[in-house]
Amino acid sequence: MSTLAEANTAMRERVTHLERRFGRRRVYFVGIAAGVIVALLTLRSCASRHQTAAPPPPRAVAVAKVITKNVPLYLDEIGTCTAAETVQVQAQVSGQIISREFEDGADVKKGDVLFRIDPRPFQAALSSAQADAALAHATLQRQTELRSKQVVAGQDYDVATANAMKADAAVAAAQVNLDYCTIRSPIDGRTGIRNVDIGNLVGPSSPPLVMVQRLDPIYTDFTIAEPDIPLVRQHLNGPPLQVLTENENDKLPPVRGQLTFIDNAVQPGVGTVRARATTENRDRALWPAQFVRVRLILEMLKNAMLVPSNAVQVGQNGPYAFVVKPDSTLELRQLKPGQRQDADTTVILNGLKPGETVVTRGQLQLAPGMKVAAQEDKSLSTGGAQNAAAAQE
Repeated sequence: MSTLAEANTAMRERVTHLERRFGRRRVYFVGIAAGVIVALLTLRSCASRHQTAAPPPPRAVAVAKVITKNVPLYLDEIGTCTAAETVQVQAQVSGQIISREFEDGADVKKGDVLFRIDPRPFQAALSSAQADAALAHATLQRQTELRSKQVVAGQDYDVATANAMKADAAVAAAQVNLDYCTIRSPIDGRTGIRNVDIGNLVGPSSPPLVMVQRLDPIYTDFTIAEPDIPLVRQHLNGPPLQVLTENENDKLPPVRGQLTFIDNAVQPGVGTVRARATTENRDRALWPAQFVRVRLILEMLKNAMLVPSNAVQVGQNGPYAFVVKPDSTLELRQLKPGQRQDADTTVILNGLKPGETVVTRGQLQLAPGMKVAAQEDKSLSTGGAQNAAAAQE
């Protein structure tokens, strides 16, 4: 209490001092002005507290239109290429290789000479057989003349006839062996690495001399999973199914072929069915035993709705996308996505309409009803879907 009284006394003394120095009216005027300033500052502070915060600016997002295209319904598998024909060229007679008429890895035609075996022993055998045949035919001629005069038994004539036939057969066999001395390509194809050189002795029991493979057309062998068999079976009664074969490491476009074989049973313990496509290979883009990506096209989906794949998000209720309405606000749509078309786009079966705008980038922290600043996504490329459709057409 004493302290408060002392403070009041000190204040009165200070006011009295100011009044004596500046005058009572001036002191009162300054005090009133200071009070008004304090009151205005207090009112301004209270007004700022009750003022609502300004809304945040629209969030920038990248968008794209829902488009329609003809795209394929397909199955993607891994396969291997197989030569349409493979022949292990074998020596049919025994002898020494005296010449080689091809280079390793050369393209050859059916009938082209590959090797030559020393023909001299077989030429001699043919000449001996021809001499025997000449003698047998001369004997048959005499027996025929004697029979016409009825001075020889019928049995002698029959023996002469049989001997002439045997001689002719011996000549034919000797000619075949002589022909086998020239080893020719049995098919059009490409040779591998030779297994023998000039001077080697070969025979029917020797290893193959060289392998020839036909590379155009070429087979693409792959498997179809058992759950996909009913879907494939639905399309087997129509036109031949198209198959696209692509080497993963090549920059060449996929090669188109046709499904030519599907097995009649599921492989035990594997759960797959073997299938084969026949593909033209004029430019040798595919090689036997090469691993390739195979796309079996079942049908074309007409006017399918497509959106960029990164527009489709997955939430607690399933796939969804943000749709930008004409007033630049967002609407969340639950989707039923279909098959992805390569890496760029996805087919939408339900939930969107052609021409609508969907958010492709910037979905983080978006919410329905939020206002956004939409900008066209320049990073998108729909070339994959176009290439697949063009390949089918």
